[in-house]
Amino acid sequence: MKEIDDLIAAFDDWRGEPLALATLVRAEGSSYRRPGARMLIGPEGKTTGILSAGCLEEEVAEHGPQVIARGKPVLLHFDTRRRFGCHGAIDVLVETLQPGLIKQIRAARNARRCCTLETVFANSNSLGTRALSIEIAARAGSFVQTIHPRWRLLLVGRGPENAALKNFALILAWEVIEIESADFLPNELDEWTAVVVKTHHYGRDYAALARLLPMELPYLALLGPRRRRDQMLHVLHEEGVSLRSEFFAPAGLDLGSESPEEIALAIVAEILAAFSRASGQPLRNRKLPIHHPLDLAAV
Repeated sequence: MKEIDDLIAAFDDWRGEPLALATLVRAEGSSYRRPGARMLIGPEGKTTGILSAGCLEEEVAEHGPQVIARGKPVLLHFDTRRRFGCHGAIDVLVETLQPGLIKQIRAARNARRCCTLETVFANSNSLGTRALSIEIAARAGSFVQTIHPRWRLLLVGRGPENAALKNFALILAWEVIEIESADFLPNELDEWTAVVVKTHHYGRDYAALARLLPMELPYLALLGPRRRRDQMLHVLHEEGVSLRSEFFAPAGLDLGSESPEEIALAIVAEILAAFSRASGQPLRNRKLPIHHPLDLAAV
């Protein structure tokens, strides 16, 4: 979630200044962002983060100084059907930012563990956002969001795609680790790590897959043709290597990629789809709303 890192960076830039936090807590119908989108309001109305397609941010930011001055959160309602033709409505809570909240989020991200936030926006005398020690279910008048660790991209092997893969990962605020071979694999790989094996050498690819396939990774990809993949998997199976990771080979979505940059784009798009549990299919083919959770078993 790049937005969270942007908010932390803005908090550091505006350290010592009174800040306001705007959170999209409820959405009905069509909306550009979904509940959990957050925006930090800083000095002179400066903002970081977006709540919509740029339609509401300026108006929301105007409430920041008032909320800080009064010390009382305010819940804003926007009927986008009438004002912007978006066929929906959203509620945004604007509150004074508690510095301890950012510190708790930062600590969780540095430790690569999840952080759960509850934003109470109604039915309570204590409105606002707090970090929880355990994950809870949302109650009436509250929104609960779990912020997961940064996604990590582990590249096993060098190649012309690496530069573009790293650039895309940087844009998305993913961590990137490059290693030459399986000999340099980290001791622990968590559920937020995607691995792309691309040594362009049969023996080194084989050694990497022998280590990685049993690790139950959410995304493990191999660059290369199907015939090479099938040959390698057959030998690995004969050697008793279990296939517990989600294996994507050949790596990447079918985008007609040819250049290293296009191949990198196809791989990053596939990782995003896999981690988000999305189909990777054209949105025009969806029968459900764009943001509706997808049952991949039915795809």
